[in-house]
Amino acid sequence: MRALLAIIAVIVVAVIVYFLFFFVDVEQTQEGELPDVDVSVEGGQMPEADVETGDIETGTETVEVPTIDVESPEEEAAEEELNNN
Repeated sequence: MRALLAIIAVIVVAVIVYFLFFFVDVEQTQEGELPDVDVSVEGGQMPEADVETGDIETGTETVEVPTIDVESPEEEAAEEELNNN
């Protein structure tokens, strides 16, 4: 039932759009033209700047990271059941 209503609604909208498309008639009454533009450009100059930056030293270092063992409550309950049996 909903599908039939949806199809009817789409058809009604399509018919309305079809009639609205031909409802307006536009006729061009005068030709358009682009404006005449004369652009004169001279080269510019970039600003000058003195920049002093700090020194950066890079390198590598090996660091040992401890491992962490995390057990969820479900895992702990399963281990206790295995140990009790």
